[in-house]
Formats: sequence, C-alpha cells, structure tokens
Amino acid sequence: MGHGGNVITELTTDHREVEELFAKIESQPVGDEQRRKLADELTIELVRHSVAEEVHLYPAVRENVPDGNAIADKEIADHARVEQLLKNLEGLGAKEPDFDHLVAKLKLDVNEHVRDEENRLFPLIAVACTPEALDELGDKVRTAKKTAPTRPHPSAPSSPPGNKLLGPGLGLVDRARDLLSGRGRS
Repeated sequence: MGHGGNVITELTTDHREVEELFAKIESQPVGDEQRRKLADELTIELVRHSVAEEVHLYPAVRENVPDGNAIADKEIADHARVEQLLKNLEGLGAKEPDFDHLVAKLKLDVNEHVRDEENRLFPLIAVACTPEALDELGDKVRTAKKTAPTRPHPSAPSSPPGNKLLGPGLGLVDRARDLLSGRGRS
C-alpha cells in the first residue's frame, strides 16, 4: 500500500497492512513455517507503528485534545499489552502449541486498539489540529518508522524523553540483527 498524507492517512494505511498480514497468517496451514515468517513481518510493522505513535502522535494528543493525557495513557497501555504478546510470540516456532493462541490473542487486542483509534482518537485529533499540523505529524511518523526498533522491547520507555533517546539505538541494533538473520525478508 502507498504511504503518505497526513498522520491519520498514514496510520490508517498501517492498520490495513496489519490486517492483511493477519489474514496472510491465517491463510497458511497450521504449523507451516510461513506463519512464523509472516508473524515476524507483523511484529516489525506493529513495533515500528507503535513507536512512531508513541514518539509523535500521543504527545500531540496530550497537547491538543481535551482529556488528551488520559487518552494517550490508554493507548500506550494498549501498546504495552500488544508488545508483551509480541515478545511472548518472538521465540516460538509455528508448530509450538502457544503460537496460534498468541496470534489469535494478538489479533483481538490489535483489532480493538485499531477500532478505538479510528473511531475515537483520529476524529478528535482531526478536529484539534490544523491540516498543516496533521501533515507535519504524518511526515514525522514516516520518518520515525524508518529508524524505529523492529523487535518488541517491553521494558523500554514508551514516553518522552526516554523513547526518543533509546528508540533509534534499539532500531539500529534490531535492523543489524534482522540483516544478519534474514528476519523480515519474504
């Protein structure tokens, strides 16, 4: 899918890509190693997306949306649950008993989070920010995803300044590990 546009368009595109990855995983036979490879791709996309939201979108929500602190805190808590599921999934092979259970739980949690963002948060930020500010946030999110980590780091900070300081370094290490292992390459 093409990326670009304001922050809402960018993140909605990410959401559709994640839905497609879940569908691809489900279309593979149970125990097939392709499911593991697709789960790695899904993890990469979810982690990059989450980091970009935590670094740029949620601070904008805190600053511009009424009750923004509570909304951002709820979204970050959703991310923490998803990231822990991704960490639990990380070491499992597709044939291991917990693999399919974790993928199913992950899908439920991610779908609930996506619905909340698209039905509640995105309309609020669209009203609270100018079109120019939304475009600028879209650019920042796209840039952040390029250097974001690609593996779950549930103990890493999820709010500024810690996430802004550690994220790029973790991203560099993760990308080096991915390059060496071939992870994330279809």
